[in-house]
Amino acid sequence: MVYDVLIIGAGCTGVMTARLLSAKNVKVAVVEASADVATGATAANSAIVHAGYDALPGTLKAKLNVRGNRLMKEIAAALDVELKEVGSHVVGFGDGDLVKLEELKARGEANGVPGLEIIGQDELRRMEPNISPEATHSLWAPSAAITCPYGITIAAAENAATNGVDFYFNFAVSDCSSAGGIHYVTNGTSTVAARYVLNCAGVSSAAVASILGENDFPVTITPRRGEYYILDKSVGSLANSTLFVCPSDRGKGILVSPTVHGNTIVGPNAYPIEDAADKSTTAAGLAEISAGARRIMPSIPLNAAITSFAGVRSTPNQYDFYIRPSEQIPGVIHAVGVESPGFASSPATAEYLVGLLEEAGLKLEDKPDYIPTRRKDGNHRQWNRLSDEEKNEKCRENPAYGKIVCRCETVTEGDLLDMLDSPIPAVTIDMMKRRLRAGMGRCQGGFCSPRVAALIAEKTGVTLDAVTKNGGGSWLVTKRTED
Repeated sequence: MVYDVLIIGAGCTGVMTARLLSAKNVKVAVVEASADVATGATAANSAIVHAGYDALPGTLKAKLNVRGNRLMKEIAAALDVELKEVGSHVVGFGDGDLVKLEELKARGEANGVPGLEIIGQDELRRMEPNISPEATHSLWAPSAAITCPYGITIAAAENAATNGVDFYFNFAVSDCSSAGGIHYVTNGTSTVAARYVLNCAGVSSAAVASILGENDFPVTITPRRGEYYILDKSVGSLANSTLFVCPSDRGKGILVSPTVHGNTIVGPNAYPIEDAADKSTTAAGLAEISAGARRIMPSIPLNAAITSFAGVRSTPNQYDFYIRPSEQIPGVIHAVGVESPGFASSPATAEYLVGLLEEAGLKLEDKPDYIPTRRKDGNHRQWNRLSDEEKNEKCRENPAYGKIVCRCETVTEGDLLDMLDSPIPAVTIDMMKRRLRAGMGRCQGGFCSPRVAALIAEKTGVTLDAVTKNGGGSWLVTKRTED
């Protein structure tokens, strides 16, 4: 089969583009190096739908951020993904920071960000009672929001798969050849052919550009690691909105923010690293984000942290996103160096990429049988999001919904079975975790992971030692002990 479009990379940019194309009469494939969608920067970020005041006016980054902020809210509603418009504060400490806040406000207004306002100490403390008493001002951006970045990306991928997009996982692109207007992309054992190729490979995007045949590609990528803490839900609502400090050249700085799941997230720092796969946390790094969080909120109970993690972002050697057709390879379009606010921008980036495809000659006609929901039957809502009446009805239909597997996040056996029968079946422990939050609670999977693994093995017809945490050689068990 020759696809019309092949997308390399199943992060938020690639998946949002696949979903948009799935509404058209074209055949689309997505190849992803890992075992699931949304496993790179999309899985490990601050979960903020940025308002758009930070990017320099006139840049593609500014344009796509502001439009993406609006589109993300529409997509969340269409796919029944939780999103909260909590707004954000950039917190200043003294007159020097006030100058920077005024600059950001002017920048945001030039970008078209609605409702920006500089507020003083009294109003800031009314809105955020736990804020530091040394905070003097903030830039209030009411259009900023929070959601689950991998949750909405998974929902968009399911929607794309429902509408005919093919996903190929564990497909690390190693070579590409072209003949007769067709590109043949391989991972060494399998090949996918397509008329057009979109490079949305995140931190690997510059390397993929070289594999596709670019010579002297102008963009280089430096992996940048950021560490985070997640606090237990039991501490309650510490921040009503996302709290930033004034940004620096290293990024937007340490933040304190609520999450849509009821936790509090703290971080990140930002350090260039050589190995993009290095997602380790360090004592020094966690101490740094602790100090940064306490500057914003001195009373923050960091002893309530239930986990720490790190994400790796792609930092390009230029300020703006590099999203343009190849000058050397007809039919190839690059989305390289899409750093923060790449997640917030992703729905608009998808629009932009689809527009470039049309300019390159791809004919796009609406698909008459397009399904706007993530599954044909619309049955995707997790048991703990249902009303009591709906829960009772579910249990009557299938007693598996009455069997709690993950006590921390109230995930049932029925929920897990649903994920095994979804458009992109969840066949690893982490796939279940990202979709249902099984293992994301206080015990971090200590109780539920064995049962999740056993259920995957039972329903997919494999032995328990074949079930992995996140693909590759990440086995939960290696063999059965002697009877």
